[in-house]
Amino acid sequence: MREIIRLSTDTREQLVDITVQVAQVVERSGIRDGLVALYAQGATAAVMIQENWDQSVQTDVINLLRKLIPRGVWLHDAQDGNGDSHLKAGLVGPSETIPLADGRLALSQWQNVFLCEFDGPRKERRVVCTILRDALE
Repeated sequence: MREIIRLSTDTREQLVDITVQVAQVVERSGIRDGLVALYAQGATAAVMIQENWDQSVQTDVINLLRKLIPRGVWLHDAQDGNGDSHLKAGLVGPSETIPLADGRLALSQWQNVFLCEFDGPRKERRVVCTILRDALE
């Protein structure tokens, strides 16, 4: 089963929690065991599994990436000013795979799924959510 999760972002760089939307796709699928593959469409977005306890970890992720990959010093900036966004998205990566067990995402208590926006705000970001049924189910 495949479904597109659509959302908007409101700042240039942010982590948007999409765990509820992914869980809703899983529920609609009716699949109990297998894998959930998530893929962020767009060269300046990514998907990350990260701590959900408070906002500090998400802020730390953004701050770390800003220090590692500063804005305005890359060759691609001559095209459209977002060279850092492409590099951040490439470093984090566009996809995550999560086990599906008994109809639930097999995340730990402290994990959630985030779309990482590195070139916002955007009216629409898309995350492809593909659910693969376990062959033994």
